[in-house]
Amino acid sequence: MTASKESPHSLRNHFLVASPYLQDPRFHGAVIYICEHSDDGALGLMVNQPLDIHLGEILEQLDMDGGELDVPVYSGGPVQQERGFVLHTPDRSWQNTAEVTGKVWLTTSRDVLSDIGADEGPQHYLVCLGYSGWSEGQLEEELASNAWLNCPANPEILFHTPPEERYKAVLTAIGVDINQLSESIGHA
Repeated sequence: MTASKESPHSLRNHFLVASPYLQDPRFHGAVIYICEHSDDGALGLMVNQPLDIHLGEILEQLDMDGGELDVPVYSGGPVQQERGFVLHTPDRSWQNTAEVTGKVWLTTSRDVLSDIGADEGPQHYLVCLGYSGWSEGQLEEELASNAWLNCPANPEILFHTPPEERYKAVLTAIGVDINQLSESIGHA
């Protein structure tokens, strides 16, 4: 079965939660927000694994205002870790902004960072370096092997839940008690 943006099988605007049985240790305990899911594959951003760098440090490296910002930057995933992504509320659009949903947009251009540094950016945002990607059919295969659980995303969890609580919050939204996970889990 294939999915596209228009397909009811698309996981766009869903959370993926890494099962304890996912073979790839880079995703242990991960919560991934799916930004795109089509016949060609999927792109998502980990939203609960802060890096040891804060946004202010990045803004300083880019010679932008906002060096005082003590805002976490997240590891979005293992692919192109030098590339930045900003998930944000739809306050306004920037040069490379795509609507994921009416409540969550994704921007990949530097202008959003400049505006954040100047206190003119979106009201709520998450900055990620790198992304998580799947080729055609790969995500579907991983779901079939119980590597991931999924549920519709909630902007409250994305923008207002502390990162260390997002994994548990998404599991609760799915209806799973973390202590009850087993190798025979199904899909939400």
